[in-house]
Amino acid sequence: MTQVDHRQVNYPEVERPIHLDDPLLIAIRDYWNEHIHDLEIATQPVGSLGFFDELDEYRFDKLRYLPQLVDFSGFKGKKLLEIGCGVGIDLVRFAQGGTEVNGIDLANVSIELAQENFAQRGLTAELQVMNGEELQFETDSFDIVYAHGVLQYTANAPKMVDEIERVLRPGGEAIMMVYNRISWLNAISKVVNVGLEHEDAPVLKKYSIGEFKQLLKPFSTYTIIPERFPVESRLHQGFKGTLYNKVFVKLFNLLPKSLVRSLGWHLMAFAKK
Repeated sequence: MTQVDHRQVNYPEVERPIHLDDPLLIAIRDYWNEHIHDLEIATQPVGSLGFFDELDEYRFDKLRYLPQLVDFSGFKGKKLLEIGCGVGIDLVRFAQGGTEVNGIDLANVSIELAQENFAQRGLTAELQVMNGEELQFETDSFDIVYAHGVLQYTANAPKMVDEIERVLRPGGEAIMMVYNRISWLNAISKVVNVGLEHEDAPVLKKYSIGEFKQLLKPFSTYTIIPERFPVESRLHQGFKGTLYNKVFVKLFNLLPKSLVRSLGWHLMAFAKK
């Protein structure tokens, strides 16, 4: 099949229902309105069921650890908010497990596509364009708040963390992920001079484990689990891609996990209010 050329994609025309005063937040919104995550691997028309299925398959092949750490079917009857829901790939999995789901994103295009994703699957969700640093929800509204790969791209991460803690019910859980600055992927990208995904985003902040702990101080307890270790990439071709897939991935995964655990590219946090 022919690869989708993102330059020729007709994105949905959507309203801009929130007003932003911060130029950085405006830049972040505009960037993510133009950059659908993982669009490069899509071969099906944008917005089709096949398109969403492709993104789901690719995401959970790349992030094989995620369903092992997050039981998407384990929150039946709970009320969940996802901040930065994108086109709804993870949120659909929560909904399929019986969770009452709410999704927000700063990018209008993402919410439009997430609505289409849910509609095509016959699922329901409350989906809104909203600034995750200023949540328009009452205090103690949710049992779970999920923000996977969002804090590193926002203008004011501590402010977003405070909001996550505020809208959680007492005893509720926040599930968050940030990028690990002291990681195998950050190191190899510098050594071989290959840029990271969305390195051109208006904000991209990576955290050490110690820095992430500081960010999580509003919570009563938390656990940080480094994850995402090398798997073969579909995005990188040529000599560097072959060297990475056929040599580096195989050699790295021969190393004892006890030696490389702290070097995982993703720092997953499970925090309780």
